[in-house]
Amino acid sequence: MATLAIHGGERAVPAGLMQAWPPVDDTDRTMVLAALEQSCHTYGSNCTRFQEEWAAWNGNKFAILTNSGTAALHMCLVACDCGCGDEVLVPAYSWSSSATCILHHNAIPVFVDVKFDTMNIDEDKIEAAITPKTKAIMVVHLHGLPGNMAKIMAITRKHKLKVIEDACQAHGARFAGQKVGTIGDCAAFSFNQNKCLCSGEGGMLVTNDPEMHQKALQLWSFGETRTPVEKRDYHAYALGWMYRSSELVAAFGRAQLAKLDGYQATLKANARRLTECLEGTPHLILPREYPQAESNWYNYTVRFELDALGHRKDARAFRDKIVKALQAEGVETGIWQNFILPAMTVFQAKNGYGNGCPWSCQHARPVSYALEQYPEAQRHTDTHTGMTTPLRAPNTTEVAECVARGFRKVLGNLDQVEKIQA
Repeated sequence: MATLAIHGGERAVPAGLMQAWPPVDDTDRTMVLAALEQSCHTYGSNCTRFQEEWAAWNGNKFAILTNSGTAALHMCLVACDCGCGDEVLVPAYSWSSSATCILHHNAIPVFVDVKFDTMNIDEDKIEAAITPKTKAIMVVHLHGLPGNMAKIMAITRKHKLKVIEDACQAHGARFAGQKVGTIGDCAAFSFNQNKCLCSGEGGMLVTNDPEMHQKALQLWSFGETRTPVEKRDYHAYALGWMYRSSELVAAFGRAQLAKLDGYQATLKANARRLTECLEGTPHLILPREYPQAESNWYNYTVRFELDALGHRKDARAFRDKIVKALQAEGVETGIWQNFILPAMTVFQAKNGYGNGCPWSCQHARPVSYALEQYPEAQRHTDTHTGMTTPLRAPNTTEVAECVARGFRKVLGNLDQVEKIQA
């Protein structure tokens, strides 16, 4: 027995032990300052070189640097010719951008429940969701664990669908030895603050298809057919956005990319140690890889067996108490996404642009977002908590061991958790 920190006891993770992400050193400072001192601060040589270096690192023929992973996802939709009334399958649990990017081009998200074990789209439920309107599937490699690409690619080839990989969290993850972002038709990565490669904000579209590359470029630059590195005619040939990034962002991204392999080795070592220390902890479901799937351990997400703890009816509320107790112990954990996607207002109201668009479009068919269709996504949402910082460089396995100590302490003193005020 030990007094929980939330009730005045000593913290499991000492104050000041955990270090912030990402580590910034003289390499970053030199490259960013050099970009600052040059004459071009918009889309320039750092941007083009970052694209080339990322394509080489990931194994793609083409890469386009964007101002966010969301922008890259939107570009993927356009590259796959998804438009008015087309349907795109997407998992019922992910970040909102995995689905809202579909709305950006007047297409319709159709949600598929997830597998509780993997937190990814349930590949055994995909075919039942396919209709004559289905154009593509958005495969989200959630928290860095690849979706089952063997089964997914077999289904999509059978039905002649495009495959978009949402790899925003999955830098360097592999399925059957192949890096994600090289398996489907195109893919999006994010370089947001908390991603495995951080440039502050930013993203990258990748593909091996030259035609898809050109379609994505057109959306990326105002609907023009000539890019800023060519002689532009400033004529919009189609609907377009301004999704470019800038030299300072690209310089920081290039500096971080040079260290990415080392960062990933640290992530895997820390995740392995955390799992070793948490094995056998009562009422705690640990994240697992599965055959052929190699995670990058972007987010170490656990779930609590709340039914077994007698909290079926108030699962979410009691989960929140556990998380509150863990945070008091110095464990940097939180609730990543507190809603399944179809529960979000934009989908329940079916009103993206006003007047019910795009669902009210004459080219769309009726789609149901009844929440009872997604029980596993809801179960995950109500029982999870996730961690990024404890596994990241420069943190070591010492941090993982302290984090595990915090989990064991809290879950070993649930009577004290019961007393926490909501």
